[in-house]
Amino acid sequence: MKIVCNASPLINLARIGKLRLLRELYEELIIPEAVWHEVVVEGAGQPGAEEVKAADWIKSQSVTNRDFKRALRQELDAGEAEAIVLALEIGADLLLMDERLGREVAWHFGLRYTGLIGVLIEAKRKGRISAIKPHLDSLRNIAGFRVSNELYSRILQDEKEA
Repeated sequence: MKIVCNASPLINLARIGKLRLLRELYEELIIPEAVWHEVVVEGAGQPGAEEVKAADWIKSQSVTNRDFKRALRQELDAGEAEAIVLALEIGADLLLMDERLGREVAWHFGLRYTGLIGVLIEAKRKGRISAIKPHLDSLRNIAGFRVSNELYSRILQDEKEA
């Protein structure tokens, strides 16, 4: 499977010490250069920077369609724009992205995507974690990941943890 990842899943899972979940679920991630730069260079000293830099299972790749990337940059940040372009260029099976506008653009181009919550649900269903609630709580309380109370309750109810 070809999985392209934006910065948010990398950074937020690293903040709670669970970056390994991405490797366990997907074996290899492909990130665009802008995401590498955001996480490793600009994020030096922050959670995820060293882990991503040292991870042999995370590959950085440049996008070729720079005009398309520039067009997407009108609405999206560099990492989101490059992640969408790269996912389209390599025919990715899945795009990992949390930002609402980026997901809307990905949907418009027919990309299959999920975010951190989807990753946690998949990890639970595949037996990589026993419950979503502690990880979701850590994402909210430690990483500062925003999840509305309504969504939080619905996830826990759907996953029979409420």
